[in-house]
Amino acid sequence: MTVHFVGAGPGAADLLTVRATRMLGAADVVLYPGTYLDPEVLSHCAPDAELVDTQGLDLDRITDHLVTAHTAGRDVVRLTSGDPSIYSALAEQTRRLDAHGVPWDVTPGVPAYAAASALVGRELTVPLVAQSVVLTRTRARSTAMPETESLAAFAATRATLVLHLAIRRVRELMAEVGSEYGADCPVVVVHRASQPGEAVLRGTVATIADAVEEAGFRQAAVVLVGWALDAGRGGESFLYAPDRSRDVGTGQ
Repeated sequence: MTVHFVGAGPGAADLLTVRATRMLGAADVVLYPGTYLDPEVLSHCAPDAELVDTQGLDLDRITDHLVTAHTAGRDVVRLTSGDPSIYSALAEQTRRLDAHGVPWDVTPGVPAYAAASALVGRELTVPLVAQSVVLTRTRARSTAMPETESLAAFAATRATLVLHLAIRRVRELMAEVGSEYGADCPVVVVHRASQPGEAVLRGTVATIADAVEEAGFRQAAVVLVGWALDAGRGGESFLYAPDRSRDVGTGQ
């Protein structure tokens, strides 16, 4: 049998892919991150599926569940929050499965930052303002960041920043990026996007920390920083310009 790593999206039961819901419905065993998902997501599972909440398990115990189910010939889905391509521990888990000779595959999901962007109705790449998005995290009680990936270095690009695992350090982080973006640069914090209890805080580099502390957010939030969040800024894409040739084969 194959272990299926499946992106559960930002948490809403109706923001999974069709493939993901089909896999959940066919799985005998489903491991899921209870901290980050709306329990309604599990409504896609078969009534007799074995459900394992991984929030209290380390990687070795998670691997034991996956290997045991595989050995017993049971279909296994390992749900990840958002999309498995970022901050999902996919690399660590698949290394362990490879060592056990267990086959696996990956099904993408809607990433949390995309759900946050959709909720506030802002494109993160606006012509003449920002054409790059930096997805990063900060270090608190977590693995060390590579030396070359400092927040200051990313801020120097003035790209749109998407900060994960950062909600408890917002004041410190805004002080770090403020010299590049400016005190009045827009900042949006989205808590539990698409889930019950979702909330949006809007502010600036100078004001957002006060708003976060007043709201009491401690986890499951994405912080968006950048001038692309200002609806009044930006140009228009040359792709849709009236004077751009649209003859097939003429190039871009």
